[in-house]
Amino acid sequence: MNVEAIKNKLFRFAMSMLRDEAEAEDVVQEVVIKLWKQRDQLDHIQNMEAWTMRLTRNLSIDKIRSKHRRFEPIDTVIDLKESQPSPAKQLELSDAMEHLKKWIVQLPENQRLVFQLRDIEGMTYKEISETLDMPLSQVKINLFRARQQIRAYLLKNKLYE
Repeated sequence: MNVEAIKNKLFRFAMSMLRDEAEAEDVVQEVVIKLWKQRDQLDHIQNMEAWTMRLTRNLSIDKIRSKHRRFEPIDTVIDLKESQPSPAKQLELSDAMEHLKKWIVQLPENQRLVFQLRDIEGMTYKEISETLDMPLSQVKINLFRARQQIRAYLLKNKLYE
């Protein structure tokens, strides 16, 4: 497995939980160190990406507990990737993204994490289930409810038609 290929995903996931760039970098570094130390046993792991995401989650939770902090919202991980939109379009997209970030923050923790892993990171339901140690049915329910909430916010604020 190429760690370089998933380190950005691990960083975004840690960042969504910790909301601190330095701490998120520390968590990713710890994951890479654990991978290196356990490189001889990695053949037994069926889904390496899900395993590293779960490890990132657990290390992030440990950091939060050690600092007596609570989970923070997904905020800085959403990136606009449109090439050279007009200034008016840029302002419109920026405003919509700010609203979206506020709504994502208000989602319950499990819905927020599932939403990020599925709709932002593009993980499969099974990978999310393994990463969050959550039954597959619960992953689907949390994602459905998160999307339903976001859609309701969008409709209420006329940002979606």
